[in-house]
Order: sequence, then C-alpha cells, then structure tokens
Amino acid sequence: MAVFIHCILAALLLLDFVAGGRWDSAIRMPIEEEEDEVGTRWAVLVAGSSGYANYRHQADVCHAYQLLKKGGLKEENIVMFMYDDIAHNPLNPRPGIIINHPQGDDVYAGVPKDYTGTQVTAKNLYAVIMGNKSAVEGGTGKVVDSKANDRIFIYFSDHGGPGVLGMPIMPFILANEFINVLKKKHAAGTYKEMVIYVEACESGSMFEGLMPKDINIYVTTASNAEESSWGTYCPGMDPPPPPGFMTCLGDLYSVSWMEDSDAHNLKKETIEKQYQNVKARTSNYNTYNAGSHVMEYGNKSMKSEKLYLYQGFNPANANVTDNAIRTTSVGVINQRDADLLFLWRSYERLDEKSERKKEILKEITETITHRAHLDISVEFIGKLIFGLEIGPSILRAVRPSGQALVDDWDCLKSMVRIFESHCGSLTQYGMKHMRAFANICNKGISKDEMEEACITACRSYDSGSWWPSNRGYSV
Repeated sequence: MAVFIHCILAALLLLDFVAGGRWDSAIRMPIEEEEDEVGTRWAVLVAGSSGYANYRHQADVCHAYQLLKKGGLKEENIVMFMYDDIAHNPLNPRPGIIINHPQGDDVYAGVPKDYTGTQVTAKNLYAVIMGNKSAVEGGTGKVVDSKANDRIFIYFSDHGGPGVLGMPIMPFILANEFINVLKKKHAAGTYKEMVIYVEACESGSMFEGLMPKDINIYVTTASNAEESSWGTYCPGMDPPPPPGFMTCLGDLYSVSWMEDSDAHNLKKETIEKQYQNVKARTSNYNTYNAGSHVMEYGNKSMKSEKLYLYQGFNPANANVTDNAIRTTSVGVINQRDADLLFLWRSYERLDEKSERKKEILKEITETITHRAHLDISVEFIGKLIFGLEIGPSILRAVRPSGQALVDDWDCLKSMVRIFESHCGSLTQYGMKHMRAFANICNKGISKDEMEEACITACRSYDSGSWWPSNRGYSV
C-alpha cells in the first residue's frame, strides 16, 4: 500500500511540474547535446597578395567571409585583410564582382574593408590578433577584442616559403614572429580556443617544430614543410573559369575546406571530419604529383569539436546529413607558376600589333630572367661557401620532422637581407629559397662570409626594379 501511495504522489508531483512549465530538460527524451557555445566567435581573414594574377587569394578570403556571415558571425567580429585591387581591376571581366568557383556567385558583395592596400602588413596583423588598437596603423581599427571564453578562427591565403608567409607590403610574416604572437595571445588569457587554416607553399614549415601543443590552438596547412600548394579553377582546366577570366579563381586546399563547409551542417561535422575530407581532396585523391599533403599541428584533441563553434551555423543546412563533395581530380597549377599562366593567357589574347602585347612579353621575359637569376645565384653562393660538390645538397637539406627550419631566426633575417642587398628581391617566387638561407645559418656561416659570396655571385647582375630599395626587404 505504501508503495502504491508513493507512486501516486510521484505522478501528481510530475503533473504539477509539467503544468507549471517547469519541465526539466533532463526528463525529456534524449537529444543531441550541443557543445559549449559560451563566448563570441571571432575571425581574421587574410589575403596576403596583390595584383590580378593573384585573383584567387582575395577570392578565397571573400568566400570565407560569406561563409562565416551565413554562419551567424557578426561583421564586427570578422576582420578582413585584402589589398582590394581585384574586383574593380580593368582586367576583371565582371567589374565589381569576385567569384571563387566557375559557377559561383559573387563573394565580394558586402565584404568589409578593414585593412586594404598598404594597410595589409604583418605589423597590423599581429596587432589585430593581439587586440591592440593602439598598434594598428590605418584601416578601420577593428581588432580581435576577445575575452577568455571566446573562440577565434584565422584563415590565411597567399604565397609562402620555408618559414615565411607572403604579404603585399614588406616585410613578410616570419614563422617565429607569428608563433610568438600566438603565445602572447594565449598568455593574455583572451581566448578559449583557436583554429587556424593556412593556404601557402611550404606552409607546414610555419609550425613544424614551433607550434606548442598546450595553448589551445589547432592548425591545418595546405602543404607540408617542403612542397608547393596549388591553384585551381584556372584557364584551360576542368572545370574552367567563365570566358574572359585569364587567372585562377581559387586554391585547392582553400576551396576544399570552404566547399565542404558550404555543403554540410556544421553542428554535426567535426573538425576531424573536415580535416579528412580536405586532406583527401587536396592530395587530388592521392595524386600527390598534382596535390599536396595537408598537415595538422598544435592541440589535436580539439578535433572532436563541431565546426560551428568556429565557423558558425547556416540554418539552410540544418537538414543536411552528409553531402558528397566532388571526388574526381581537378586541374591544378603550382602556386608559383600561376602568375606566369596569367601573363601567357593575357599575351595570347592580344593582337600581334598591340603595344600592350609587347609590354606583356617584356614583363614575362623580365620575370623569367629574374627567377633564373635567383635560382642560379643561390646555388652559386652555396658552392662558394661549401664547395662545388656538397654546396647544393647542403642548401636543399630538410631537417627531420618536428625540428624547426632554423635555430637562429635573427641570423635568417640577416642572411636574406644580405642576399637581397646584392642580388635583388626574392619576390613571391624566390621565397622558396628561404630554406637555403636557413641552412647557411644552421652551418654557422658568418655575415662576412655570406656577403663576400653574394658580391661574387651577383656583381654583374642589374636587378633594376627588383632592388629592395624599390620593394622593401622580404624579412
């Protein structure tokens, strides 16, 4: 009898609880719990190049902006870095519009102009990440004014080289300097977790042997520490860009992660799932001769988290469970050759008697000549310092996995500056030789020895417009 009365009382209490609107979620039917969403989502999007030949980098970050905006991130929490010389460029067949896919919509509309032109600098990027408004020069002054419970997403798209990422205004982003900014951000206690995606050649070298695992940051890169990343949706490829476009519309790693995010419910897809999808597609489905190895660094325990915590959630994808992305190989081109592809396409389109055709041919000739000069000079310097037999192999040597590119980053900066003072700017192409200068430092070569070798190697070369006095030093 006592048990019966106890059950009756329990039922009455439950009815009263429901009628009073105090239905506890713990008593409901089980539902999928959402991860901790306390705090604000922030994003920093960086296109590190300029010029119409590099259309794809600005197209990448504009697409990323649209994706995050649809995901619910507020404009005040998204910081954009882009030179902004593409949409209204005379060469653009769709004035005022930027696309990131051959059949894609405009991704330029509504993009904020936080830092453009000469404001796109490494110094401003570091200040923005740190939330240091007083250190920013120009622009809107928008910074990542994050708090302890906030999450931050950083995406960078540009050229790169061993230990370096390009910027349209010199100097470039050096790996140790970028990592130091991240460490300071963590020490300040102004974020909960951070995810970083990097599109660039040798982008893995920015984090290899440098990225701590204990500062709540997870990183993926388009390539490992010693290979190129790849442009795609280029003229002559499948699928090709629309008629009139003479340049690549996107980068393989970048369009892989964004098209994946566009097509999925990010409250269900994990960071790990996207990493695996992007890794497969960026390898061009295991054809690594035309693809690259997507890498990961930092705190890998974060991979079980859902993507919406960083990229937001688009309600239009609420009912999407698993959407297959294109699984066939796509046409690609080495990032460092995409500008030459653009120049050749431009040259082919013009009338034989056109003055512009002659100007482009001159530009192609000068570009190829300076590239050859850089390659020959660096190899010659290696032979002068280390000897004919072993010089080239020393310059090309890759350190074991888990070891940073160089021991003394100040030495690396000095060696690059000595080289550029005598041999001309490295340019976005010559960034690939950063490993050679790092290895010169790792062998303990003095500045005097380096200067003597550079003078010998480059004394007869007229760098013309390639002098650092015109372009600035790379680092």
